[in-house]
Amino acid sequence: MSRAVTVPDSAAEPILEARDLVKRFPVRRGLLRRTVAEVHAVDGVTFSVRAGETLSLVGESGSGKTTTGRCILRLVEPTSGEIRFEGRDVLALDGPSLRKLRRKAQIVFQDSSGALNPRMTVGAIVIEPLEIHDLGTRQERTEKMELLLQMVGIDPKAASRYPHEFSGGQRQRIGIARALALDPTFLVADEPVSSLDVSVQAQILNLFVELQEKMRLSYLFIAHDLRVVKHLSDRVAVMYLGKIVEVAPTALLYQNPLHPYTQALLASVPEPDPQTKKPLSSKTLPGNRHSSPLDPPRGCRFQPRCPVAVERCRSEEPRLTEIGTAHFAACHLAAGPDS
Repeated sequence: MSRAVTVPDSAAEPILEARDLVKRFPVRRGLLRRTVAEVHAVDGVTFSVRAGETLSLVGESGSGKTTTGRCILRLVEPTSGEIRFEGRDVLALDGPSLRKLRRKAQIVFQDSSGALNPRMTVGAIVIEPLEIHDLGTRQERTEKMELLLQMVGIDPKAASRYPHEFSGGQRQRIGIARALALDPTFLVADEPVSSLDVSVQAQILNLFVELQEKMRLSYLFIAHDLRVVKHLSDRVAVMYLGKIVEVAPTALLYQNPLHPYTQALLASVPEPDPQTKKPLSSKTLPGNRHSSPLDPPRGCRFQPRCPVAVERCRSEEPRLTEIGTAHFAACHLAAGPDS
């Protein structure tokens, strides 16, 4: 799979901005359901997405990627922070204003089976957003539904069938068609290919690229596999235990990863050629030192697993610092001794 698009102008105004985004989930116990702890799911995350850009958010399961995406759309209410979409304060929106946001910013879910109502036909599923927002006549809605199905590679004649009659890849295409029904400008794609076969993954990723070029979409693409996002992204943000630890243009991040966690993620990407022997990485992580979001470690959150951590890493939290042009990392060793 290849991608030939123009990288958005770095000086362009961002379509989306998140600043110091925080989401904590209370842990309640006992008969009185008192709060005894908090899960630090997202902890001070800052990033932006420019118009026409794909920013991929990657990291292990439990790093806070999905929660970040859902906070952006207010499917989950943030604990604190700021979110601006097309210059407007998302957290200040309510009622009709929030409904207008829903038309411009949509989500494609990871679980295509759970995301589609099994009691509705495919045609009704794609038409439903148009009905909710009272857009078009019945005939216009039907015509748009057929156009969208055709656009994502589903025969419009199958509109009377139900989700269980389709394969996983086809159901994901239907979910994409539904997300595009309101002509959004921004999509959160929450691990949309993680449950699909490798060959089907490539087809869906190519579809995302084609739709972006046709509809001038911006993506926040969430994934745990750096191999998946390599040819799709303009920039990649790496997330660990609720924090972004590295951000860089895609080519730069793959050529010169600065954070030990990013290096370990890249080293774990399998080699597709069975004849090629991939050397064992010197950055192998100890598997018994995972930290909990209930009680994040002091200093750098990655330091309990980091093979090169020093004493400073255990006492002082590193800031996300620009180390090269447009290349940011939250690592004391990458930033140098004076950072």
